Amino acid sequence: MKYEILRRTAGFRLTILAILALLLAAALLAGLRFGSLRLDAAEILHTLLSEREGVKYQILWNIRLPRVLLGALVGGSLAVSGAVLQGIMRNPLASPGIIGISSGGGLGGVLVLLALPQFSHLLVPAAFAGALATAFLVYLLAWKRGIDPVRLILSGVAIGSMLGAASSTILLFNAEKVAGILDFTVGSLSTRSWPQFRLVWPYMLGGFLVSWLASSRLNILMLGDEVAAGLGIRVERVRLLLLSAAALLAAAAVSVAGLLGFVGLIAPHIVRLLIGSDNRFLVPGAALFGAALVVGCDTIGRMVMDPSELPAGVIMSLLGPPFFLYLLRRRSYAA
Repeated sequence: MKYEILRRTAGFRLTILAILALLLAAALLAGLRFGSLRLDAAEILHTLLSEREGVKYQILWNIRLPRVLLGALVGGSLAVSGAVLQGIMRNPLASPGIIGISSGGGLGGVLVLLALPQFSHLLVPAAFAGALATAFLVYLLAWKRGIDPVRLILSGVAIGSMLGAASSTILLFNAEKVAGILDFTVGSLSTRSWPQFRLVWPYMLGGFLVSWLASSRLNILMLGDEVAAGLGIRVERVRLLLLSAAALLAAAAVSVAGLLGFVGLIAPHIVRLLIGSDNRFLVPGAALFGAALVVGCDTIGRMVMDPSELPAGVIMSLLGPPFFLYLLRRRSYAA
């Protein structure tokens, strides 16, 4: 009871956010340090600040640094997307992967890779279009005088499975044209570097800013449409804005990391347990924890089978299903 009161105070929530920021810093440092060549913190700082050539510099600057930074962006984007979707739909099981948004974004990205490979700058917009269309389709299928949690999850799973099957079929019949098919389907940061980072960071920053700036309205929206409308919120306009931001974040993440699942489900819930459901704090908290989670999983994947590596998506797939089953047992839903 005392903890419930404590975690509603701004000071406590800001302290938790500071701790999550330190956790992310530790994950980034571990990502830079560990690999085939292990470096300590002093070597990392000296190499990045003082050297401009050599093996250590090439490994840190061209391989590890862009990879960990991109992993942080991907994890933060998926986590914020999940937090926003859970608020919009008032459903704790909503996330980009579970309700099919990631699959829609993946299909859009695959079509660009195959049909317009010379226009790689269109990858994120195409993934965004696929993700947003999927989000609206799932929302419409789940709507029947209101959003039903069971119908939402079942609609998302069905649409996500269909889109995933379509993507897999296209990739299989065009295997010679697309590199890294397996990495894309399981979610991986392998071989990612500065070009991918530069491609997606503006989209991710924009999606995060919209989500954070609209977090107060999201709090009101979670009270129900009638209450929100009574408080002066333009419900459908705010919902459309937030849904677009969530789709953009998920699409940008999918376009560079593939179908990395469960981040949007796990990260918001763990942060919500720590600081409550106020989205003004939940959105940045989910971003920090999601970033640390993906960077940590990617680092573990590089270490467990050194010199080979496991994709980050494999590590997340080992962590995600038990947590998903825990949520199902913790809450009961009526059809």
